[in-house]
Amino acid sequence: MRWTLKPKPDSLTVAKLASDLGVETPIASLLVQRGIETFEEAKKFFRPSLDDLHDPFLMKDMEAAVNRIALAVEREENIMVYGDYDVDGTTSVALMSSFLKSFYPNVATYIPDRYDEGYGVSYKGIDFAADNDISLIIALDCGIKAIEKVAYASSKNVDFIICDHHRPGAEIPNAVAVLDPKREDCEYPYKELCGCGVGFKLLQAWVQKNGDPIDILLPYLDLVATAIGADIVPITGENRILAYHGLHVINTAPRTGFKAILEQVKKEILTITDVVFIIAPRINAAGRMKHGLHAVNLLVEDNEETAKLFASEIEIFNSDRRNADKAITVEALSQIEILKEQERFTTVVYQEDWHKGVIGIVASRLTETYYRPTLVFTKSGEKLAASARSVKGFDVYDALEACKEHIEQFGGHKYAAGLTLAETQYEDFKRKFEEVVSGSIDKNLLTPEILIDAEIELEDITPKFHRILKQFAPHGPGNMSPSFLTQNLKDTGYAKCVGAEADHLKCRLQQGNSDFAINAIGFNLGQKCELLANSQRVKAVYAIDENEWQGNVSLQLRLKDISL
Repeated sequence: MRWTLKPKPDSLTVAKLASDLGVETPIASLLVQRGIETFEEAKKFFRPSLDDLHDPFLMKDMEAAVNRIALAVEREENIMVYGDYDVDGTTSVALMSSFLKSFYPNVATYIPDRYDEGYGVSYKGIDFAADNDISLIIALDCGIKAIEKVAYASSKNVDFIICDHHRPGAEIPNAVAVLDPKREDCEYPYKELCGCGVGFKLLQAWVQKNGDPIDILLPYLDLVATAIGADIVPITGENRILAYHGLHVINTAPRTGFKAILEQVKKEILTITDVVFIIAPRINAAGRMKHGLHAVNLLVEDNEETAKLFASEIEIFNSDRRNADKAITVEALSQIEILKEQERFTTVVYQEDWHKGVIGIVASRLTETYYRPTLVFTKSGEKLAASARSVKGFDVYDALEACKEHIEQFGGHKYAAGLTLAETQYEDFKRKFEEVVSGSIDKNLLTPEILIDAEIELEDITPKFHRILKQFAPHGPGNMSPSFLTQNLKDTGYAKCVGAEADHLKCRLQQGNSDFAINAIGFNLGQKCELLANSQRVKAVYAIDENEWQGNVSLQLRLKDISL
């Protein structure tokens, strides 16, 4: 692991903020690192308000989108809400369809089949709309590159409103409205919304135009928060406001579908991390193993008994997903072991019978293990389909762009993307991808990095310090849970390896000659246990957690790494 200590912020700015807020210097320093330098900015950070959301009409084409929906309602047209089969897509469809249905009945939902139609807008979906007298499609979390498909829909008298957040290509589809803050000609001030977030902005514009208070959208923010967490977008600006209020909804008044999921896992208070690792995989499992509409049906269901049936069904999909994921990961790792001596800068593996629904998860696991830009391919009809994942700091989307002569279709983000290509292009693509990555990646990025916010003393860790730290949540890119460095540590004699495989480290640490000691746990750090032998002095990087045992709550360090 590379340890990188962030630069210390300006000491005068930190001192003034500490004084204005009445907090300790380490807290003020963490805030300044996050761009928060005044009392007013700190107030907005600690108390995110819906009043601070941007005017949705700043987004290009928003007026046209709202007017087209109003016209559809006035003419009693049939509307189809269309979205991708992942968490962002299915929550978007649930959000838009349930809101529209609250005042207008002629609303259908459509999720493409991952295996039959693939990612994004499909000709089959457009034909379904045309055959069922649907004249308006609202596409969410997809569509920004659907030039030919939007033109095809237009030839069948089907209009499109696109709500997307992916990077556009050279051309924008000729739709009634294309809402995407990443459009070069869009001056919307916040660029990092997820697909569900763009859908929410359309709803915000609708209620604003109709003179309703934004509070009527609060019950829908649990869906937006789930999409924000699952899509790993920055939890800054508007995303932080939406995630903060959405988590509050999940924890105080969860929709029936979420309640049914949470009853299966017996979890009470959820953080954004819990949403990512508990709710999101289950929603995703429907689209991965069966069909994304199963997830939408659960998310919009009001009847508790029906929701419980849907949730137990999705629990089975999730279990099947886990089994497939484990089996494929083992097979992929064995392929890599054979290739390891080649000293490659990329990891590219392929097996034609791997389950298309889990190759993205497998790609993430391989990236964690070997820390290389990674592609996992499988056979999809006559083509090969792949999921791409990247290491921190390297834009895999740009790398795929440089290989597009070998690719039929691709899309995604900086750290995650998907593509299809002809089987005859596989070897050429693989060669080109290695060439592009090896020629452009900073070699340091191939070693995992721990970013450290600040060096502190153990005695800085007081209940008040932690109480304020908790208010930095929700955490995510752009606002990660703070990591700290402390030096001159020794174990008090309790260090031991724990866990079924003895792969975790448990110890109790003191600093220097101080009597103050604190418990610490290091997951997957069992091999470092010997560093703590014989009262040897070490330094450690860690986060601060609460540990509950037999009703008692105490602070503990969650170790990320230790070294001499």
